[in-house]
Amino acid sequence: MANYDLPKLFDEFVDARKNGFLAAKEFKENGGRLAGCLCSYTPQEVLDAGGIAAVSLCGTSNETIPDAEKVLPKNLCPLIKGTYGFAFTEKCPYTYFSDIIIGETTCDGKKKMYELLNELKETYVMHLPQSQDRPYAGDIWYEEVRLLKEKLEKKFDITITDDDLRKAVHTRNRLRKALCDMYQLQETCPPAMHGTEMMLALQKGGFTFDVEKQIEHVEALVAERKAAYEAGERPVPASAKRILLTGCPSGGVIQKVGMVVENNGGVLVCLDDCGGERTRSRMIDENAEDILRAISDSYLGIHCSVMTPNDGRLENTKKMIEKYKVDGVIEVVLQACHTFNVEAYKTREMVEDMGVPYLKLETDYSTTDSGQIETRIAAFIELL
Repeated sequence: MANYDLPKLFDEFVDARKNGFLAAKEFKENGGRLAGCLCSYTPQEVLDAGGIAAVSLCGTSNETIPDAEKVLPKNLCPLIKGTYGFAFTEKCPYTYFSDIIIGETTCDGKKKMYELLNELKETYVMHLPQSQDRPYAGDIWYEEVRLLKEKLEKKFDITITDDDLRKAVHTRNRLRKALCDMYQLQETCPPAMHGTEMMLALQKGGFTFDVEKQIEHVEALVAERKAAYEAGERPVPASAKRILLTGCPSGGVIQKVGMVVENNGGVLVCLDDCGGERTRSRMIDENAEDILRAISDSYLGIHCSVMTPNDGRLENTKKMIEKYKVDGVIEVVLQACHTFNVEAYKTREMVEDMGVPYLKLETDYSTTDSGQIETRIAAFIELL
């Protein structure tokens, strides 16, 4: 088992979460505007340009799912149930203090859940095209981004200018650059940090309303890990098997999957989910003539299994396997996430055609299958 200081990481994570809750209250008391966001497709630069802080609301915990199931079907994705449950029980201050929630028509479960969520908190739903390949898809999403801008201007009695949007793009690009620098620490052999530390850093960023502070935190972490590595520190043993994690959003399975991988002879070198490098590396041209179009085009290009076809995701995964010298791929599919579950067949084919072992884990946020998950991950890594 790896000698890894898990409690320290979790203490920092829990403190960040708790402080974020207190910050939400203080932020609102000081007149701040707060929008709850639920997906990588949400164009956060539009919110930033209007002086509206964005906070992630995805329910990556099993805590409120029993309450959500009083309203929602049991055979629904845990992320959807967790998101609704935290709003339904008022246990998430982010949802409670949000002025508006921004949703999107990705999967059918989410878009129908938003109708119920709107009864608890005003929820504005952006209508996403089902394909990036159709010649009119870019125009559809541009119109949706424009309508979001108008909605925010009307609700908050503000004006969002092109200059505001360019400044927001510039700042978000700096954050993307910092995150990509963090991801690339894992290219070294052995990696400069544990993958679970990277996962926790990403989630901690969601508890900060100030983008500049997020940038500072990530840049400081990267500088610290680089300096330690150059000084000869090797937090990950050279024998650790290099694992790429792909599939559904991984925030709710840091303990269940991430830490199990790294306690059983593996190390996460690449996060290939919607919060990982394939999304964060999409820089936006801040000098584009039509800055709103540049924003909408960039976000529409995100590769998600809700798009059909979604070959861009497979091409990206292939590049990540090569870039990070991956020994094995683990795909996490949340129960009832049909789009990722069906697409997993093509992912497995592509990965195994490259001669790389593949493991698919279908799970939720509960602990009932933790023992089975650990057994399967340990056996997979042992075979690599």
